[in-house]
Amino acid sequence: MSSSSLLGSFSTCEISDALIKLGSPHGGCLVDIYCMSPSPSQSQHKLEQEQDPLRICGPAYTVQMVPFTDTASPKLTTHFVDTILPGSVVVIDTPPQSPNAVWGGLMTAGAQSRYARGVVISGRCRDLAEQRAARFPVFARGHSTLGQSPFTRSAAVNVPLRIAPPPVGEESFPAVEVRPGDWIVADEDGVVCIPRELEHQVVELATKGRDVDARCVEDIRAGLGVQASFKKHRGK
Repeated sequence: MSSSSLLGSFSTCEISDALIKLGSPHGGCLVDIYCMSPSPSQSQHKLEQEQDPLRICGPAYTVQMVPFTDTASPKLTTHFVDTILPGSVVVIDTPPQSPNAVWGGLMTAGAQSRYARGVVISGRCRDLAEQRAARFPVFARGHSTLGQSPFTRSAAVNVPLRIAPPPVGEESFPAVEVRPGDWIVADEDGVVCIPRELEHQVVELATKGRDVDARCVEDIRAGLGVQASFKKHRGK
């Protein structure tokens, strides 16, 4: 099995831990982006042969949104959904504080016809009932009743994105650069981006981290204690 396939077997938490060990200041975490579709109950009642719809893993297909009033940015001649690459995870960056959704039920139908694995939105989605009925993985910062027009429009695809978290106080968390083809893994804890060149190292460190945590939990349940178990297996 290739390392790219193995990435999908790790939780987003395990992957973030590995990226932090590799010196990433943000652990690949796309802050405050969570699963909107399907609902947790749909995941719990999935058939055994089905892939967990709350987990996605695939290469990023990026989309940059701009304000509708932006006349300087390019205008696409083809709807971005019609150019999605099969097997990819669509990653959309929207202007900060946009009140509208940039993804709805019709886009999900188009993405499914092109065999996309899911969508990750630094922004909002809508038509949750349709998304969930389609069992299509949608991760976003929120949802809205408003559509794109006259608020935002797509300006570019397959370009590097800078996914910044919502501002909190005076301190800012580092933005994550998502490049076309970087690996996106998402689950019920959140969304992470793994640079292509780090995938082998992430798999190796995540595997070691999972083994260490398994030994820690065994000793903790046996009564050794959290601090003693961490010192024994983590060295701190």
